[in-house]
Amino acid sequence: MTGGSLGLRSGSYGSLQHLQNGSFHCQPQYVGRKPSKMLPSGAREKEKIFPLRCRFLCSTRVGMLILVVFASLVFLSGFSTVNKDAQESNSVSITQHQHISQIPYENGEFGQDLPFIFPGIEIEQKDVEGTMTGSGENNRHYPPPAFHHLCENFAFPPPPPPNRKRVGPRPCPVCYLPVKQAMASIPSSSSPSPLLKQLNYVHEENPIKTEPHGGSEFGGYPSLKQRNDSYDIKESMTVHCGFVTGSKPGRHTGFDIDEADLKELEQPHEVIVASAIFGNYDVIQDPQNISRAAIKNIPFYMFIDEETEAYIKKKNSSALVSSNRIGLWRIILVHNIPYTDARRNGKNYLYSIPKLLLHRIFPNVRYSIWIDGKLQLLVDPYQVLERFLWRQNASLAISRHYTRFDVFEEAEANKAGGKYDNVSIDHQIEFYKKEGLTPYSEAKLPITSDVPEGCVIVKEHIPITNLFTCLWFNEVDRFTSRDQLSFAIVRDKIMAKVDWKIDMFLDCERRNFVYQVYHKDVLDHMSPPPPVVHPPPLVRPPPRDAVIPGNRRGAVIPENMAGRTPARKNPPKRGRGGERRSGSRRHRRVGPGFRDNNSI
Repeated sequence: MTGGSLGLRSGSYGSLQHLQNGSFHCQPQYVGRKPSKMLPSGAREKEKIFPLRCRFLCSTRVGMLILVVFASLVFLSGFSTVNKDAQESNSVSITQHQHISQIPYENGEFGQDLPFIFPGIEIEQKDVEGTMTGSGENNRHYPPPAFHHLCENFAFPPPPPPNRKRVGPRPCPVCYLPVKQAMASIPSSSSPSPLLKQLNYVHEENPIKTEPHGGSEFGGYPSLKQRNDSYDIKESMTVHCGFVTGSKPGRHTGFDIDEADLKELEQPHEVIVASAIFGNYDVIQDPQNISRAAIKNIPFYMFIDEETEAYIKKKNSSALVSSNRIGLWRIILVHNIPYTDARRNGKNYLYSIPKLLLHRIFPNVRYSIWIDGKLQLLVDPYQVLERFLWRQNASLAISRHYTRFDVFEEAEANKAGGKYDNVSIDHQIEFYKKEGLTPYSEAKLPITSDVPEGCVIVKEHIPITNLFTCLWFNEVDRFTSRDQLSFAIVRDKIMAKVDWKIDMFLDCERRNFVYQVYHKDVLDHMSPPPPVVHPPPLVRPPPRDAVIPGNRRGAVIPENMAGRTPARKNPPKRGRGGERRSGSRRHRRVGPGFRDNNSI
């Protein structure tokens, strides 16, 4: 077959589209039908009757009648189908809900366990049934459909550059799942804790300090040998982790909490959000954009001391009387606070207790989100957890510092900013040098930074992450309260023993879901905002037939002229050129002895 004979057959009339001059050209096939002269009389009769039938069927009333009959038939057939499938509706609904609730969280595979059910989270029974009921083929468990993450094609843009109006770091876009899908992404089981399975804590009624840099009474004065042994990861371990004295955390341990509040903190929760303000240092910021499901299921706890409580009651005496709540925050009052020594900057040490030891204060919590008191949460907690923990298959997430990646540079910046006394910072850095800490370089990849921005910590409470925050707190308790300096040494020592990692996301991503407010002392010294100047009120137009004061003879303003300012007419010019025409309707004042020629 030659190339010239190739063509495409048209779907309309069976013609060929021949290739001419390198392109296809459609051949028009409009063939008019002519009545045959050889048809018998019977056929001619039928051809005459056929148009009449079409005209009759196309009439308005007959056509509407046909449509109604056809619609009724369709409705009856569909109704019978629904009744026929009514017995199978429950099993299909259960399977579909199970497919939606199973979300891949490890190696892209669907988990086979049921969704994690915890007190406080209400899940309908149909959402947790695993198989369809019945017999025969209906008893089989159908595999779930392929899951496509809504954010899998999200292209991460670089953060916007600074400008004259807004210098410094800025937030960047982050792709979050809708709240319902984020809630459905909760893993059905806890993340694996490498090697470490059981973590216990040291309890001593009267701890004794044996070394000059042994920490504090609240931390139990761990010796240097005990510190080194705590990095030897085993299946079962006992370490110092604050709250050394007393029967349980918050009861005669320092950082004491009322009994009623302790009972609430021991309640099981799947997710909590926590923050703290001590020394009246910040202003409470109510979270924004929180879903109804999160408000119902996730408690928000704010720890304050007595000084902060006194200020709140002074500003609003009824704020803490009725329900101990301010907005979404449930206020927890702390007594007998440790770290009162001014040389150790007790306020900063005090913040490290709830920040790093939430797993001790909340023993029955699965996930926690810590935010500093200067921050305001702007994104739903379920969306934060899905984005920074569950999607990354991580058990702890923290943002990296926005400019510094090296511990040695961070130490110099702390000394330059007067964050802590220089002697203590130098002692800590020299100690870490002897233990093998080196400046950050590309050789540490995939580790992206040695310096965190520790104002936000997203954590799953499992033994390995609890050990990490315990040892991190011990370093803060032993050396300085600048937790950015001790983060890397604890992380590297644990990662050298077990296969575990920390998700360090970008600082601009952190700024996407929290808003940073100035500390209260800065706000008190800032000049008040300029007064708001309100525009003058609009003058309403006068009503119909209004009498304008000062109008000659109290003339009535016509309706079409109401609200307009009458134009002021210029007086007539004197002289020859200023004579008014005789047809003018304006009456001139006539003096004595003057006679108008036009007057009668």
